[in-house]
Amino acid sequence: MKNAFSILKKMLPKKGASKEEAKPKPKQKQGNTASLSARIDYVKRQLGSETKDVIIRQFSSSNNKVKFGLIFIDGMVDKEIIHDNIIRPAQSDIISNFAPKLTPDNALQLLQEHITSGGELSVVPGIDQAILMVLSGDTALLIDGEQKILIYGTRSFDRRGVEEPLTEAAVRGPREGFTETIRTNTSLLRRRIRHPDLRFESMKAGRLTGTEIILAYIHGIANERLLEEVRLRIAAIDTDSILDSGYIEEFIEDSPFSIFPQIEHTERSDKAAAAILEGRVVIIVNNSPFVLIVPTTFFQFIAASEDYYERPYIGIFLRLLRLVVLNIALMLPAIYVAVTTFHKEMLPTALLLSIAAAREGIPLPAVGEAIIMEATFEVLREAGTRLPKPVGQAVSIVGGLVIGDAAIRAGLVSPAMVIIVATTAISTFAIPAFNASIALRLLRFPLIILGAVMGLYGVIFGLLLILIHLAGLQSFGVPYLAPLVHGTARDIIGALARPPWWMALKRPRLLAVGDRTRQAKNMRPHFTPPDERELFHEDTGEK
Repeated sequence: MKNAFSILKKMLPKKGASKEEAKPKPKQKQGNTASLSARIDYVKRQLGSETKDVIIRQFSSSNNKVKFGLIFIDGMVDKEIIHDNIIRPAQSDIISNFAPKLTPDNALQLLQEHITSGGELSVVPGIDQAILMVLSGDTALLIDGEQKILIYGTRSFDRRGVEEPLTEAAVRGPREGFTETIRTNTSLLRRRIRHPDLRFESMKAGRLTGTEIILAYIHGIANERLLEEVRLRIAAIDTDSILDSGYIEEFIEDSPFSIFPQIEHTERSDKAAAAILEGRVVIIVNNSPFVLIVPTTFFQFIAASEDYYERPYIGIFLRLLRLVVLNIALMLPAIYVAVTTFHKEMLPTALLLSIAAAREGIPLPAVGEAIIMEATFEVLREAGTRLPKPVGQAVSIVGGLVIGDAAIRAGLVSPAMVIIVATTAISTFAIPAFNASIALRLLRFPLIILGAVMGLYGVIFGLLLILIHLAGLQSFGVPYLAPLVHGTARDIIGALARPPWWMALKRPRLLAVGDRTRQAKNMRPHFTPPDERELFHEDTGEK
């Protein structure tokens, strides 16, 4: 007991001692020093002395009064910029009249203001911040005797050029798609929205990867509550790696166990710019060509960029056509199984006899045919996707023809079932959003089983469950079925059909705040064509 009391007595602060003196003093990091050699040793320990792509070079000024240390990553920088803008000016007294005046006390100011040059130049207070900047592709210049460190923007590494998006092809419209380089992606948006209120807010996620994430929005149009919610969800991500925007999507969506995607992703820069102009927030993730759009509603997945570049009648027709094929892709096999199993009296006599004759000798029931053919087609589609492009197309097309014809000849499936499955697959391809079409493909199987067990009542029961689930979903506070839910008549028309541009007066009510006016009123063309005879006489000079 005496030993315990003596230990406690030593731990307690002495009388008269201040609280600051009683607190244990934190150990100073070895890198937080003005000594050049100590900081270089710290960098080697942090990044590993055996790492060969970390280049550390020491040199002196032309008057030999100041020692410098240069740190960069080989392969991520432009060495010509380093030599011409950093090393050569600091070592030469011919280029600058200030070089002979360099001392450890004024070196930081003279280098920053007069001697070295660079498009991006900043100052960080310590070596740890400098290491993070170096790992991003910048170059750090350490000065012996100076705590602060100069950071030069010298990023230059191999990158993929701007190309046409592979997953969202269009007949008419821009051909520029996002790349894996985050600055290229922000420049694509900046070129389309040349307004000072366009904001690019930077964040980071991933303890090991340190992935940069940018929130793109228009200040004054995007809802501040939406922005704050996006910031909070991304800031709450505590994981070691973020390698693609798909990681972010799973971490921030409202209902993670839902089969339907609640966040839209796109590779098209024009589509992302249109979303920003509506009041949405675009999430750009470094090293990923797919950006995320929040909030997202169900009707965004049946809209394509091309709808807004063609005549409004074409856009309306294509939008309604996609709504029809969406229902075909979801329900056609289930309805066929239910009708041929339980409700044969609903079919015309001639069609019923034709189906019965085609099914004569088929050993499997209709539900077995449907599941086997659907599973076979999914396997062929997956194989065509994973194989090299020239081979994959041949496998998916030839494989479908050969297997379908062989299955009919072998008497395993009926020709009607092959037609049903093929029509369903083509309808699935007509849906612009790939992640939404996958959800429909997965839901087809439980609907087929319900149709085989309970007939059309089972199909309707399954559709009601899906509708109830959709009605309960939200995306960052916006109902998933908006604007059918909490939407105006104008918003509903804009979602189900594509009105002419001169009628698009307002932004969506659930997204934009403040002034929702998109354009002036009475923008419908009222031009009166000139008289054809006057044009003819004016061109020919006749009176």
